[in-house]
Amino acid sequence: MTQLGRSDLDVLPLALGGNVFGWTADRDTSFAILDAFTAGGGDFIDTADGYSHWVPGNHGGESETIIGEWLAARRPSGLTIATKVSTHPGFPGLSAANVRAAAEASLKRLGVDAIDLYYAHFDDASTPLEDTVTAFGELVSAGLVRNIAVSNYSAERIHEWVSISQDAGIPLPVAVQPHYNLVHRNDVEESIIPVAEDFDMSLVPYYALASGFLTGKYRSTDAAGSSPRAGGAAKYATEHGLKIIDELEEIAGRHGASIASVALAWLRAQPTVAAPIASASRVEQVADLLASTRLELSSDEVRSLDAVSAWSPANA
Repeated sequence: MTQLGRSDLDVLPLALGGNVFGWTADRDTSFAILDAFTAGGGDFIDTADGYSHWVPGNHGGESETIIGEWLAARRPSGLTIATKVSTHPGFPGLSAANVRAAAEASLKRLGVDAIDLYYAHFDDASTPLEDTVTAFGELVSAGLVRNIAVSNYSAERIHEWVSISQDAGIPLPVAVQPHYNLVHRNDVEESIIPVAEDFDMSLVPYYALASGFLTGKYRSTDAAGSSPRAGGAAKYATEHGLKIIDELEEIAGRHGASIASVALAWLRAQPTVAAPIASASRVEQVADLLASTRLELSSDEVRSLDAVSAWSPANA
């Protein structure tokens, strides 16, 4: 188990991503994935109010609705539920009124009394940051949110958020959710991790498997049309990206593990990372995700992956 920042949330060091629920995983498949994840010890589920509004016929909130229906049907205990605000078509941005209305809508869809971890999903330059921070603080005071977090914020804006919170006596964010994995490292390691260390925040990285590329499934950019998510993965199948896959495969062979498990274990070994987020569109994918929480890489293996994935103009 791992603790999220200064919070009292202790979770298995892996979050199940709900971005595919209502998209590449229908309701029944989503239920089966959630069942397998929790049966294997998983207890941390990540979603957002905007998932999955981009799918034709969807309107946003589909993922939260599916999770809420599953929670009502299974009534599990001890889960940590994280969701986000700012991308639902009906609740865009981070104005104070919108944050409150969106949170209440998420609570209704999820069927819970309080959101364990509530993220500002994307920075909203059109709203004064003081208004957003105050709105989040009021949700905590009202008992609707237990812990505050930010996603896709720059280091500078996180500093501003913290300063506003400290001045106003509002609880600080306990987690940061950046785009971070073996093929997307530099900006997080140079700016976000130092901020997280300064303020005792945990990283909960999304795209932990680079849209599936770090499973080893996509060895060519020609795979881009094979599924709705394939284009996001196949773009990494460059000479540099495939060298990373080769190194992952070699390490995986030594451990009797999957490439995906090794990629997640590397991420978990990075400073301040508490729980990478990974999603599954099929129930049989869940086992490899859970296996990553039990896989401990040697320091030499971590260094070898550091070296092969280091970015430079030569391997861009």
